[in-house]
Amino acid sequence: MHRLVLRFLLVAGLLAFPAPLCAQTSAVAPTRLPAELQPVARRAGTIFSGRVTSIAPARPDALDRVATVTVTFAVDQALRGVPAGKTFSFREWAGLWSAGPRYRVGQRLLMFLYAPSALGLTSPVGGDAGRLPVDATGQVVLANRPQPSRLGSPPPTGVVAARLPLKDLARELRRLGEE
Repeated sequence: MHRLVLRFLLVAGLLAFPAPLCAQTSAVAPTRLPAELQPVARRAGTIFSGRVTSIAPARPDALDRVATVTVTFAVDQALRGVPAGKTFSFREWAGLWSAGPRYRVGQRLLMFLYAPSALGLTSPVGGDAGRLPVDATGQVVLANRPQPSRLGSPPPTGVVAARLPLKDLARELRRLGEE
């Protein structure tokens, strides 16, 4: 009789709290947008994820114009200002490319772009803060962060890149847009 009661309590406990026992701590979805992305998202006129399909430099056609580069994406997930499943192109000032290529054809990114200027130019909000790589598994790679130390262990010696599922970040970005 005593074993039967214990079994019943064990099964009842497992049924009442299945999520904590089944969840993997490394894949827990964020409960809110990471703090460093909140100001970037608020300042962005356009937010989407996609794959770079072409990069086209353009010389100015008149003396009062500036040299630009047109970057075209195949949009996978539209979050603000672009239609999903379409291509989206934006123009950047060519001077931003003086240090080298900023994009590669085939590269997957989560983009936070300023609203276009009067000249129709834009760029990622906060530079690299508004241009986040998306890996092959759909994880957004956030800037490297100091590795957290465990209680009683020596201080961290390296940094690790935080990776968060794009679908979770997209949900949080939509929620932020509703506030």
